[in-house]
Amino acid sequence: MTADKVTVLILGAGGDLTKRLLLPGLASLLARYDYDVQVIGSGIGERSDEEWAQVIRDSFAEGQEHADGDQPLPPSRWITADATDADQLQELLNACDGAPVIYFALPPAVTAKVCAALAHLDLPEGTRLALEKPFGVDLASARKLNRLISRVLPEEDVYRIDHFLGMSTVLNILGLRFTNQLLEPVWNAGTIDRVEIVFDETLGLEGRGGYYDSAGALVDMLQSHLLEVLALVAMEAPPRVDERELRSNAAQVLRNTRVWKDDPVAASHRARYSAGTVKGRKLPSYADEEGVDRSRETETLAQVTFEVNTQRWRGVPFVLRSGKAIAEYSTEIRIVFKPVPPIPGLAGSPDPDRIVLDLLAGSVLLELTTNGTGDPFRLEQARLEAQEPKGELLPYGQVLRGILDGDPLLSVRGDIAEECWRIVTPVLDAWRANRVPLEEYPAGSAGPEGW
Repeated sequence: MTADKVTVLILGAGGDLTKRLLLPGLASLLARYDYDVQVIGSGIGERSDEEWAQVIRDSFAEGQEHADGDQPLPPSRWITADATDADQLQELLNACDGAPVIYFALPPAVTAKVCAALAHLDLPEGTRLALEKPFGVDLASARKLNRLISRVLPEEDVYRIDHFLGMSTVLNILGLRFTNQLLEPVWNAGTIDRVEIVFDETLGLEGRGGYYDSAGALVDMLQSHLLEVLALVAMEAPPRVDERELRSNAAQVLRNTRVWKDDPVAASHRARYSAGTVKGRKLPSYADEEGVDRSRETETLAQVTFEVNTQRWRGVPFVLRSGKAIAEYSTEIRIVFKPVPPIPGLAGSPDPDRIVLDLLAGSVLLELTTNGTGDPFRLEQARLEAQEPKGELLPYGQVLRGILDGDPLLSVRGDIAEECWRIVTPVLDAWRANRVPLEEYPAGSAGPEGW
């Protein structure tokens, strides 16, 4: 085993995540930075080394927009194995030419079994674990998995993946928040009326029914991605941006986050799409999609209002929403300011002033009340927009860079993963008890009326 070499050992490498996100992200990283990487794919399905190399080649082509010309493919192997079996898992580790980064592209239940097997092995020096969400299936399983992992490796060698934290547009929150004298003094409950964090997409299931139907929009998006974004929006300024201070400040926010007024029924909405047309594509109803068990009543659109019970944010609603098969992509963080008292003699009541960060477009929009262009005594809204430069790495490339460098800054710490489950547990309980109705909306619409 070479000291400077790293082997990315992907368990469950035959799945969609590997070829759609993980490998293109690795391509964007290797195009910019010089890492000595071997890629071993493993799964229970038979596949030749040549077939696996072709998967890598095709996926790397997806990341070529981040490369200056074609780059050589990393050395690779495919090994058919059951990673829940300790002996077969040891054989996988023995095949690693470099320090193993064990990447779990696996369901939570299988991940737990693999970690149990790892606890019985003598791991090579430099081993790191990279675990995909969801981390567990509820609070109890997340705690159990954390205890199990602590028997395998110390926390600093564990990387819980949230690729949202690798998005340059999400990380721009830090600069916007803490380096602008204009914004930091007003970033509080005294001037901000509400915060909206929205990730609506036009896509339907896209063949992911097997996973999505057991998760739904609440677990798939709000419980992980959007709560992590909330923590960045609401945290106090860290003394420095490193993995300890930044993640501790995020944890402090989440420890004080709860469902609005502790009422999961009044504070939440759920719905799923019926048949419709999105951007010219006809979609069947969610209940008729392949891999869906309609008796589960899985939601494809979730909206929950939370509160952050700190001095800075007490009384400010944080509305988190995510849905599939919506008419338009909307990937925004919206900071909505309180209105100022009206001034007699100035007519009109435009919408509240807002700051909007578009995570997909990479833009920052400031909407301000100004005098009208025609009648100077009639108020209207002016829009000031700045386009952020696109990050040099794909989100998964940014996350992988941290793993290969041994820097957990952009990974989710164990206590944060548990807090995210604690926060949504009252909503999950209310939904499972059918205390919140499951509404419907046509695919290609904006969602149910009245939300």
